[in-house]
Amino acid sequence: MNEMILTDLDRTDFRLLREISEDGRLSDVALGERVHLSSTAAARRRRILEERGAIARYSATLDLNRLGIGIVVHVAIELRSQAEEVLNEFEAAVVKCPSMTYCSFVSGDTDFMMIVHVRSFEDYDRVYRSELSTLPHVAKIRSSFVMRHVAKRIVPPVLFAGIL
Repeated sequence: MNEMILTDLDRTDFRLLREISEDGRLSDVALGERVHLSSTAAARRRRILEERGAIARYSATLDLNRLGIGIVVHVAIELRSQAEEVLNEFEAAVVKCPSMTYCSFVSGDTDFMMIVHVRSFEDYDRVYRSELSTLPHVAKIRSSFVMRHVAKRIVPPVLFAGIL
């Protein structure tokens, strides 16, 4: 796979990326119409963007609220140590947590930030006891329940700012 560098992309590539990021199921005909290309040209450019890694994958955005797991919890985890072995053991364990959709090693007062999805406060108690508190080397867990989503984006608009 070739290394993608932003300077390799032209205005049409960014228009294609914007449209695909909003609707990955667009047919080549519809994609071409939206960016003023033939369906053949749109398909060729999409394939090139995929091959070069600008498009990593396609997926569906599920409505977790309608599927019964609508409570989102941001979880900050502080470890007892930041030794490489400790970090590796924690990371190996956290990817096995079935309620977690996101986890990052971060700078600042905490070590890891996670996003957990649950059905209810009672369900979070179960997740806390069976998943989070059993993670190795944890010193502190702080949970914040999402009250309302203000912005929820897959791609930051700054990617397309000044280009389109």
